[in-house]
Amino acid sequence: MRDEVDDLVEAWARERTDLDLAPVEVFSRISRLARHLDLARRAAFTAHGIESWEFDVLAALRRAGKPYELSPGRLLRETLVTSGTMTNRVDRLAARGFVERLPDPRDRRGVLVRLTPEGRAAVDGAFTALVEAEAALIADLPARDRDRLAGLLRTLLAPFSSVEDL
Repeated sequence: MRDEVDDLVEAWARERTDLDLAPVEVFSRISRLARHLDLARRAAFTAHGIESWEFDVLAALRRAGKPYELSPGRLLRETLVTSGTMTNRVDRLAARGFVERLPDPRDRRGVLVRLTPEGRAAVDGAFTALVEAEAALIADLPARDRDRLAGLLRTLLAPFSSVEDL
C-alpha cells in the first residue's frame, strides 16, 4: 500500500541523499491525519450547533462529573486559555444557555461555572458524533494495531505533555 507521503519522501530522497527521511515519513502522515481529524471534529461540532472552543469548555465541565461545575481557574487549566478569553467564552456560553454562573459556597468572592441541561445535551451529542467520526478514521486498523499505535503516539507525545510546555 502506498500513499502520497511515499511519493514525497522518494522525491526528497533523490534530492537530499544526505538526510535520513524517517522523521518525514512519520510526521508528514501525522500532519495529514491531523487535517482529516480537524475536518471530522468541525463536522461533528457543527452538526450539533457548537464550535470547537465551545466544545472544549463544555467538555471540561462534562468530564468534571456531577454537578458538572468548575471554577474559572480550573477551566483555564483544563482548556489552556487566558483568563480574559475564558471570561468571554463563559459569557457567550451563558448567553446561549449552555452554562450558568453560581456563587462558590467555599469562597464568597468566587464563582462556579455549571453546565446546564442544554449544554450537556449539546456536548454529549457532539462528543458522540466525534467518537463515531474518529472510529471511522481508524476502522481499517485491527484492534491490536490501534493499541500499538496509541502506545507509540503516547511515547512521542509524553515529553510534551506537561501543561507548562504547552
